[in-house]
Amino acid sequence: MADLAAPPAPPTPPVPLAALLAREDLGLRQIAGPDARAAGTAVQWVHTSEMTDPYPYLLGGELLLTAGVHITEPAGTGGYLDDYVARIVAAGGAALGFGVAPVHDTVPRALVDACDHYGLPLLEVPPRTTFSGVARAVWRLMAEARHTELRRVTEAQQGLATAAARTDPIPAVLRQLAARLGGRTVLYGPDGAELQSAGQTRDAARDALRELTGVVRRGTPATPASAADTAGSTHLAAYALGGGRGFALGIATERREPGDHTIAGAAVVLLSLLTGEHQGASEAARSRALVRLLLGACPEEIGPLLGSDLWTVVHARGEHTPLAASALAAALGSGLVDPRDDVVRLLVPADREITPADGWTLGIAAPAPAADLAAADAQAARALRRAEATRVPLVHHHANGLAALVAPEEAAAHARVLLAPLSDNEALTTTLRTWLSLHGGWDRTAVALSVHRNTVRQRITRCAALLGADLDDADVRMELWFALGRTT
Repeated sequence: MADLAAPPAPPTPPVPLAALLAREDLGLRQIAGPDARAAGTAVQWVHTSEMTDPYPYLLGGELLLTAGVHITEPAGTGGYLDDYVARIVAAGGAALGFGVAPVHDTVPRALVDACDHYGLPLLEVPPRTTFSGVARAVWRLMAEARHTELRRVTEAQQGLATAAARTDPIPAVLRQLAARLGGRTVLYGPDGAELQSAGQTRDAARDALRELTGVVRRGTPATPASAADTAGSTHLAAYALGGGRGFALGIATERREPGDHTIAGAAVVLLSLLTGEHQGASEAARSRALVRLLLGACPEEIGPLLGSDLWTVVHARGEHTPLAASALAAALGSGLVDPRDDVVRLLVPADREITPADGWTLGIAAPAPAADLAAADAQAARALRRAEATRVPLVHHHANGLAALVAPEEAAAHARVLLAPLSDNEALTTTLRTWLSLHGGWDRTAVALSVHRNTVRQRITRCAALLGADLDDADVRMELWFALGRTT
């Protein structure tokens, strides 16, 4: 499962073992195990070991290279080598390369038999080929494969963006995606009906794909953003489209390449934006609410029209582009997003669980009704500054427990009197609030405010002088923190 976010870079593709065998400069020769080309054996990395049991140090997918130093009499008997190969296979090793020099003149017959028995490809490494040369060839092939895959992904993303700009964007995007992935793509409505489709696949896969999209269309907080399955030899994938409207993208392909998920992610972002233009009853109600607010209606009146009694204000800082901001909004399940120059602000229904998003730092306010969103906006801003200062991806605002002991009007009046000397200086007020929230940390406050630590010291010294307060006193700090929490 994977959450909807800005599409990541595709993983590095593994290297086909057949491509390594085709390198004439290496002179590798397969002498046991299933044919590498027919079996499609692939290598993810190279590991050299002369241990009698390399199992604990293998991650899977390795071409394990050995000169047979560990193979001695009587250890070289068939029983030992049988166990040796069995352990490599159990660890997920992709293939075994045996250097015939300088320890052994030939590959032990018992090792050949064991590799045939367990289905492990065995390569003979000639004396002229060093293990480092084999590793270097693998890395080079891997770099070439990654470059090719990145170019494929880039071209596909450009094709999808071009399709999204056409007069019939949704079917154009689906056609482009089907052509790039070599399969069938389907846009499903909230009721599971096929709205648009492109490409071909088997009939059995069509039914399975429709069922799979039901997993991502449930609309509950626990609903995954994506799901994957297979129908025979057909690979299936389903993606929820952002906004919580119940639209889903289904993809069925006969093969799967490392960059396919990245390409699909780009299509999900585009289709989330495009389907967001199809307003349902809830979207129309929100439009009415915004119009009424602009015409002077009070927040209490427009709150119910927004579709939620309580809202969570989120401030986010990260990759600041309209597409990235829209992708973040889709991931959080909201279409109410305001991408400003320095920070992205969002309104999210309070019943939605907000989790960290790759590439973003989030500040989360306490849930609030429409009438209190201004105060919640300030909470989210403070939470974001704290998240950046502490270098964590997400910080929630936590209200001071003492607030429940004092009437809001009395607390606000006390705060105005106490902080009056700072009322005309937003920089001092912001610095004091941030400094207190970070327990007097000069460096972290400087990071949060993007100023020099000496500037923080000067401002805090100025605050202490204007307030006539000893900021080293814990009681004073607590009272100031309480007062600052009553202001926006």
